[in-house]
Amino acid sequence: MTHWIDTPDALRARLARPPATIGLDTEFIRERTYWPQLALVQIALDADDILLVDPLVPGMCEALAPLLADPAVLKLMHSPSEDLVAFKHACKVLPAPLFDTQAAAALCGLGAGLGYQKLVQALTGTALAKGETRSDWLRRPLSPAQLEYAADDVRHLHALHQTLDARLQARGRAAWLAEDSARQLVDAHGDAGDRWPHLALRSAQFLDADGQRRLLRLLRWREAQARLRDRPRSWILDNELAVTLARQAPTDPQALQAALDATPKSPRVLRDALWQALVTPLADETQAPLARGDDRDKRQLRALQDVVTAVAAELGLPESVLAPRRLLEGLQDGSGWTGALAGWRRAVLEPRLAPLLGD
Repeated sequence: MTHWIDTPDALRARLARPPATIGLDTEFIRERTYWPQLALVQIALDADDILLVDPLVPGMCEALAPLLADPAVLKLMHSPSEDLVAFKHACKVLPAPLFDTQAAAALCGLGAGLGYQKLVQALTGTALAKGETRSDWLRRPLSPAQLEYAADDVRHLHALHQTLDARLQARGRAAWLAEDSARQLVDAHGDAGDRWPHLALRSAQFLDADGQRRLLRLLRWREAQARLRDRPRSWILDNELAVTLARQAPTDPQALQAALDATPKSPRVLRDALWQALVTPLADETQAPLARGDDRDKRQLRALQDVVTAVAAELGLPESVLAPRRLLEGLQDGSGWTGALAGWRRAVLEPRLAPLLGD
């Protein structure tokens, strides 16, 4: 049965004795803001007892927070990275401990990045509707179709968990998932953003070292402004203009103004702040790795990829789950066995990759 929860007291009453495991999901809007706007929270106490919680009601997020933070309640979620951001921003806590059914499916050899509907179909045989994917979840009242769609998003999480956990246990990989889930929560809690955002832009590799440092300054400034103003990054400064300014380096505020005037939707009102960001060195910019094109040792990278392909086949894992190319490039660049390459991935890969890296 599905219950619409629109008062904090009703939520507290239903959660007075929570089960040891709950299914959890959210609906949010992030089209015009930096932070996801939490619009609905779905909680499956079990497959037949589903709470649809209205977080727009004053005090609801505060009432929800104790459940999210309760270490005795395992939260079942599917691909929750965006949901974690929404919870942290709205409720000031993260749902922990966490069992990510998408990550679990990958570790069970079912494929990388499986969507919830496909996974439910594969493991339970149930076909779910997709009609409300792009709904306006901030409107009230929600339609019956929206409510049914939202309930379905958590209705099958317990069944998925039961099957996937059994398979992980049988393969000795439950600890792998726990490690990945814990790291996902640590990353979401830190929420510091990408330290070197210029590396994500392919066009950065065509800038010289000074240009890449200027680009780094602009992207760091953009991130701070987007968070402060709660606007999408591209609304503050789009990638193309950032690269252009980093490459051409306006010589004074007037030259910057001319460049902004020549670009539609440029941040003219932020000109002075943008100028300061452009010309003010960052304390750590000399440590920034440079974006690189095809100057890596291609033979070495191919050899690393071949090993990953072989190990992934032995383990029955997607290569992208074990070690995607960008992580191997990081090893080539000397970043070491950190982040996603720490823990179980290092244990299975380092003995085979170290000789190729000269470690």
